[in-house]
Amino acid sequence: MNQIVVEDQVSVTIGDDQIPCATSGSNEIDSDGLEFVVKNGLAKIQESSLEDFIIRTSFFSGMGQNSGLAKKTKIVAIHKNLNSSWSGKARAQSFQVFSKAVADKCGGDANVKYAWYGAASDEISDIVMHGFSWCLKADGNRDCSRHSISLSPAKFSFDSVLSSEVDENGLGLLLLCRVILGKQEVVTADSNQFHPSSPEFDSSVDDLSAPRKYIVWSPYMNSHILPCYIISFEAPYLRGSKGLVEANTIKPRSPWMRFPTLISMLSRFLGPSEMASLNKQYRDFREKRISRPQLIQRVKEIAGNQLLAAVVSLYSNKSLLRC
Repeated sequence: MNQIVVEDQVSVTIGDDQIPCATSGSNEIDSDGLEFVVKNGLAKIQESSLEDFIIRTSFFSGMGQNSGLAKKTKIVAIHKNLNSSWSGKARAQSFQVFSKAVADKCGGDANVKYAWYGAASDEISDIVMHGFSWCLKADGNRDCSRHSISLSPAKFSFDSVLSSEVDENGLGLLLLCRVILGKQEVVTADSNQFHPSSPEFDSSVDDLSAPRKYIVWSPYMNSHILPCYIISFEAPYLRGSKGLVEANTIKPRSPWMRFPTLISMLSRFLGPSEMASLNKQYRDFREKRISRPQLIQRVKEIAGNQLLAAVVSLYSNKSLLRC
């Protein structure tokens, strides 16, 4: 109940029918060690403000049953995206135009929600400056194959925390975005879909009644998603998690789980295209087309070392990692 109230409070405070603007007393530009904050003129939200209280409450409420980890997680700062550059203003205006268009199509309700997005700091910086990209960086290379953007509903912030990447000091970034969802359809984890199945639908979810993922297809990622806030947080338990994963196996000191369980857990954090690739690799392994070390390596490439290690560490059962 509290989580629903928090989401409603955020909607009322910021306003679902207009682009958020800086409130009085929140126009101070403060980097907090983040260079792109200065470059983009982001405004730091005062810790004593109602706006700060609502976002913090939503963030920690979204940690769910992970109360132990919530105590180990600290919000360092919250900055508001003022969309002050010409490109930022254009994206904000585009969001307004599409909100109205989707509302007209859907009988007056564009179904705009708040959602979290976690990624590496470099990607968050690029999104704030240039918008979402079709291409993802992986080990210095760009993989231009992203078909969708997956975000976590307001009451599931922890899913996006795990999808982010922290630096050597345990500092990570999240975006709190407004998302135009319109009419939604279900997309399963093993789906090869990369656009709405018909003009009737505007976005997708993993579950209509209790979604844990909002899925926005790539053609609409910069018209239907508007980054509003950048949350800087410390999560020491994610620091160095890449070290938990070796080239071909999980270190014995980390918890282990069966591959089907691991894939099921990863489906909470990965988009449809990544899950389709993951399931294909597992089928290839079961059909003896690839070896077990090859499967593990490809799972690492798809999910990323940090997310894989965090999921194994936090959610695994007591079984040995085996097929």
